[in-house]
Amino acid sequence: MKRDPEQPAQPAMNEHARLRSERRRSGRLLIREGVGLQLEDRRLLQPEPYADVGFLETDPWRALRIVAEFIEGFDALARLGPAVSIFGSARIGPGDPMFAAAERLGGALAGAGFAVITGGGPGIMEAANKGCHGAGGMSVGLNIELPFEQRTNPYVDLAVAFRYFFVRKTMFVKYAQGFIIFPGGFGTLDELFESLTLVQTGKIEHFPIVLFGSKYWSGLLRWLRSPVARQHKIGPGDLDLVTVTDEIAEVVRIMEQSRDAALARRRGDDRKGPRRRPLSAPS
Repeated sequence: MKRDPEQPAQPAMNEHARLRSERRRSGRLLIREGVGLQLEDRRLLQPEPYADVGFLETDPWRALRIVAEFIEGFDALARLGPAVSIFGSARIGPGDPMFAAAERLGGALAGAGFAVITGGGPGIMEAANKGCHGAGGMSVGLNIELPFEQRTNPYVDLAVAFRYFFVRKTMFVKYAQGFIIFPGGFGTLDELFESLTLVQTGKIEHFPIVLFGSKYWSGLLRWLRSPVARQHKIGPGDLDLVTVTDEIAEVVRIMEQSRDAALARRRGDDRKGPRRRPLSAPS
């Protein structure tokens, strides 16, 4: 259909809009839902009998599958732009106050120009994806094979399914400006403490970690202050790595500040030009 010459040309479609448009045509932009419950990560971690040399035939090929999964994730997410990862329980429904809060937060982050990354499943993940999708943002779901069936929720625009937890975790960190942790169980706690460890050890630059729901997290924080911090198991400033809040506006502000600081650092590096690393430390 030709454009009417009297009508002004439409602006070029931005990347998020293009991805959402492709999703509407295909139902999912990128998805590997039917990978089956092979549970490759469980097979990888299964101890092999010393007398059985079968692993010599399987593990080298499994390593190639792991590399391929990294490449697939990098390729899918490389053009995502500013994004925030949100974690929380898969076991709650729309009647839970935290579901409503996650939905509102997903919409607020989309309004601030962020994509929202979740595990792509139900509960908090579905709520955050729903809010983002409804506000016109890019809603991302990084799903994982589990012994029980977990399908991607219907509010995901860009879906990637993973066999290996450690590959999926890399994507959550690599493509996010920060983490928002809603009340959750073992999986949520795993993401929380892994992100804290990465920041504490300097593996990633300043990376805001927000605990949403002060009442839920208060007991854990008391335990971290005493005995963990009091017995010097963590450093004096390590608890400053997390912010606890019940306010959606504060979460958005923290993520915006992190994004703006990252852009400022990048502009500064661009002005300085490429930095050459010395081959050895000066004597």
